[in-house]
Amino acid sequence: MKRRDFITAATALVAPVVLDGFGIKSLAKGSALVRSLRQTAALNGDRVLVIIYLAGGNDGLNTVIPLEYYSQYNALRTNIAIPESSVLKLSGNPQTGFHPAMTGMRALYDEGKLAIINSVSYPNPDLSHYRSTDIWMTAVESTQYASSGWAGRYLNDRFPGYPDNYPNAEMEDPLAIQIGQINTTTLVGGGQGMGVTIQDPASFYQLIGESTAAQEWPVPCCDAGDLLKFIRQKQTFAVDYAAEIKRAADAGKNLAVYPDAAAKNELADQLKIVARLIHGGLKSKIYYVELGGFDTHSGQVGTSSTEGIHAQLLKKLSDAIAAFQNDLKLQATETNVLGMTFSDFGRRATSNASKGTDHGVGAPMFVFGTGIKRQLVGTNPDLVNGLLPVNPAPGAVNRDIKMQIDFRRVYSDVLNDWFGTDRSKTDQILYRNFPTTSLFSEVVWSMSSGAWHNPEVWSSGRVPTAKDVVRVVKGHKIDVGPTATAKSVKVETGGELKFLGDYTINVTG
Repeated sequence: MKRRDFITAATALVAPVVLDGFGIKSLAKGSALVRSLRQTAALNGDRVLVIIYLAGGNDGLNTVIPLEYYSQYNALRTNIAIPESSVLKLSGNPQTGFHPAMTGMRALYDEGKLAIINSVSYPNPDLSHYRSTDIWMTAVESTQYASSGWAGRYLNDRFPGYPDNYPNAEMEDPLAIQIGQINTTTLVGGGQGMGVTIQDPASFYQLIGESTAAQEWPVPCCDAGDLLKFIRQKQTFAVDYAAEIKRAADAGKNLAVYPDAAAKNELADQLKIVARLIHGGLKSKIYYVELGGFDTHSGQVGTSSTEGIHAQLLKKLSDAIAAFQNDLKLQATETNVLGMTFSDFGRRATSNASKGTDHGVGAPMFVFGTGIKRQLVGTNPDLVNGLLPVNPAPGAVNRDIKMQIDFRRVYSDVLNDWFGTDRSKTDQILYRNFPTTSLFSEVVWSMSSGAWHNPEVWSSGRVPTAKDVVRVVKGHKIDVGPTATAKSVKVETGGELKFLGDYTINVTG
């Protein structure tokens, strides 16, 4: 197909159409969506989710460093290992530390506003960028496929019939907002995008009529780039969603200091917009932003292992999240906002000869906000007995981080405990039931029979502590020995605690 024909054909089908830098599911002014854009009021005081996609596959082992296994960590990746003296130790958790570039996120952890979900992945992981990202966005098994995203299905269930008769008295604002050029599958539901796409920060400031130092993101090459340029030329202020966004932007303010233009922190630029819209009263339920560059096969570190590409990316991530959370605090909106990160996959425990890391399995997710009830889910990856393959072939070098937590358990908790979705609906949205991680609860549930001191027995992926309310589920027998501790313990009918000798449970509550 000739390039001119490609553009002509593509614009006849354009979905979503870009309007004022926004992608809206609309083909013409006479469409059902645009006809319905003349109506009105929004939900008040509702909870918001901010999803941060770390594109490329983040190296979790240089992000959250298991200090209890430091000698093994250093041996696995001698040419990129962070010096032990440079690791940012976490308050109350001396066995774990952050990359030295992550001062802002370390402060949030120390304040109780950031949680680490350790060694997250899914069964039978796929290490292709495209396929694995699709699995994370659609929340399906690695052997299954879906055309809709988990968050899009949630929005489709919560706001039935969209886009017909929206905006309406219940919801006058966009259901979701994404900042980025390529619409994410995460927000697809019911056969369509469930939100609005702002191409980049420059497009946002153009929409609201403000001058800014923000740069328009470059377009890709070739046909796709030509199409994107053409669509940008056709931008218009005709759609009412754009007016609602402008209204919120005019009403909202950023009260915190964000990284300046010299820092070239594109994630901070995006989160700054999100905070302003939240403060301005926009009732969108989900925001989706991204930071790229995490596919660090080579040159992950510089002259020093604390410098280089990965350090720069983690600094951007940390500085952006810290500024955003501070902004929410100053706005008095932080109790209504939850943030979380995800990436394509983790990277191998072993580094390569190019001072980089190749595609791997488990890696941490971060969840942040005042709504979390625990800061650690799962344990540090076991670099002695917990690497994959379990029985490596003679001479095998490459090792992977074993999965502890299925990412869909986190999604399930977000839907159930943050958004208040009926659990049966959550099971439908995620295609099956997933056990809780206890991220938003002080209650820790037994997941199977086994020893009290086995982390895999418990929903939090950790041995219960003096702060935990323990529940032993029907059909589970928990062996106690040595002495254990919990805030309180309840054994359901049909459950059992078996003491293996003269041991007790110290109850602190």
